Amino acid sequence: MWITFGMIAAFFIFVIIVMERTSAKDSSFSDYATGGRSFNSVYGTAAFINTWLPGTVFISFAGLTAGSGVTGFYLVQYSVFAAIIMFLLAKPAYLWGKRYDLRTQADLLGLRYGSTPVRVIAAIIGVIASVPWVVLGMQSLALIFSFSSDGVIGPVLAVVLGVIVLTIRQIWTVKFGMRGVMISDLIQGIAAYLIGFVVIFGLIVWLIANNHGFAQVDPALLILPGPGSELGPLYLFSLVLTGALGGWCWPDIFVRLFTQNGVSTIRRTSVQAVPILLIFATALNVMVLLASSVPEVAAAPDTVWFVLASFGGPLLLGLAGICVLCGSMGNVGANLQAIGAMTANDIIGPMRKQEIQNARIGKISVAAITILSSLGALATASTTTGLVLWAQVSYQGICQLAPTLFLGIFWRRTTALSAVLGMVLGFGTAAIVQIFYPISVPWLGGMTSGIVGLILNTGVMVAVSLLMPNNASEQTRVNNLFDELNQTQKDEKQAS
Repeated sequence: MWITFGMIAAFFIFVIIVMERTSAKDSSFSDYATGGRSFNSVYGTAAFINTWLPGTVFISFAGLTAGSGVTGFYLVQYSVFAAIIMFLLAKPAYLWGKRYDLRTQADLLGLRYGSTPVRVIAAIIGVIASVPWVVLGMQSLALIFSFSSDGVIGPVLAVVLGVIVLTIRQIWTVKFGMRGVMISDLIQGIAAYLIGFVVIFGLIVWLIANNHGFAQVDPALLILPGPGSELGPLYLFSLVLTGALGGWCWPDIFVRLFTQNGVSTIRRTSVQAVPILLIFATALNVMVLLASSVPEVAAAPDTVWFVLASFGGPLLLGLAGICVLCGSMGNVGANLQAIGAMTANDIIGPMRKQEIQNARIGKISVAAITILSSLGALATASTTTGLVLWAQVSYQGICQLAPTLFLGIFWRRTTALSAVLGMVLGFGTAAIVQIFYPISVPWLGGMTSGIVGLILNTGVMVAVSLLMPNNASEQTRVNNLFDELNQTQKDEKQAS
């Protein structure tokens, strides 16, 4: 037990020491929120992956494949599609971001639509949707303490310890802002996904050598939901689409486009991320699928990562714990930084009718969100049933920013009114449908609540934009925004 705990504690301290030695002081709120737009593609790739693949990828996502089979491979598909979408978003997001000093996703939407309501509503949806995932991220460390102690530490105490560890870690997120998140993500990403891949590969070999190959996998786990299935033929399609589009609606993911030092850097990040995500996510799912024939895994699918690691003794269990710790620290830290900055920039700022310039306000917001999330995690330490439902609703809800975001960036005719109506109606519809159909809607071929909301959302946006178009002055402003993109990119190339 002490060997495992010692390894995890040593790595935790190492990350903090590196941050203390390398982080620079931010001169403004913009620097605090974006890291000074100064990072290259190495940092960008590590930060994107460490945020995209949270610690729970080793737990809940792995548990889905262990319990439901090849459906869990949707993680591979939507992750690769999301990295490709990054390539398309690079130009408008970075160039508008730099030219107009944008700090958050909601900030960009406020600029594009020339509307404070669009900005505020997008920020509120982002905060509401993100907080439960921060809480679940804090709770995900519980299995580390439970397995590492051989069951000596009970479930509630394990959650409490996990919350305390991540809350302490956020002291440095508050202190250094996005710059600290980016630097720590490089270390945490290497530990979680490079070391994690080595562990996964070794476990695959071990499983096959110990008679847990594909021949031993339950045939029912190798069937995708299709026509006539309980989930419906559109269920897998819905998961992939909402995952890829919705992923870029999360504030902590989108802000990655503002932290790097150029359009070409972001596009290199996209290209570098694709093979990493493809290889890691595929290997993880293959390992878990093979492990489904292990009795202990079949009994508790969510524990698959730690069950397999425990067969290798305290050293392997320590490495497994470090992977979850790093994934959780990366995702929770990025989430808290993004939603804290967005609260200050896009909710408090408009309320005060002035742009936030002081990094101190951002730090206070991040600290406040951290405290509230920690209290939420402690309050739900004994049960996560309601929180999981809230998190599922929030994921389907965050997708409702996608039409406002993507139509706004790639179609000049979308209007502020259409964006407000689309977001509100889409979010409300997705939330209501999710309550009644938490998995899929059978009479709609297995569509998820998020897809139902997206259909209504997109339809409303297109119809309202066509029937009630922008006035001439507003359309001219929007056209100028788009025309500036090409000219700004030419100026950037000439300057370099």
